[in-house]
Amino acid sequence: MTSDALLLKRAQRGDRNAVDALLRENYEVVRAVCHRIIINSSDADDATQNALIAIVRALPSFDGRSKFSTWVYRIATNAALDELRRIRRRDVPNDEEKFVNISVTDATGAVDAQMDISAALAEIPEEFRVALVLRHIADLDYEEIAVILDVPVGTVRSRLSRGRAQLTTLLGNQPDSSGRQNNSTGGQP
Repeated sequence: MTSDALLLKRAQRGDRNAVDALLRENYEVVRAVCHRIIINSSDADDATQNALIAIVRALPSFDGRSKFSTWVYRIATNAALDELRRIRRRDVPNDEEKFVNISVTDATGAVDAQMDISAALAEIPEEFRVALVLRHIADLDYEEIAVILDVPVGTVRSRLSRGRAQLTTLLGNQPDSSGRQNNSTGGQP
């Protein structure tokens, strides 16, 4: 049995140190998924916290039918989607409030590019954004994404294709830092 498998077994039996170690090992991936799906930092932090709590609560019932990492991604995705539903029930901010977090005047090119990607992801429908995040941020294969989203692999392919097309449209003609049109998307998220 690998050390990861032993750590998981110890955590499932209630060993607090093992639970803490598992959470530390998975924190960054949970955070990345939540932040790219939700975009708004404080709401994404809430989703991250809720996902970590859900992982702890559900650890005893993890049965190993999927990889542990796939199970963690599913919980993170569900927590992010739950948070998006809570956000929709709140008052809708006006456009100025909605984008205040993405306006930075003295940012470097790399930060500008990340902000462009975040802003573009915010414009893409949730079902496409989630698939893009799981594929390009979490680096999951199509089958794992299908399991997490509980949809057929063909649906994953379709969502990724449509999401990429929308990202290309949103990012394809962005002015670069010199004000010229940039017709390449660089690395897609």
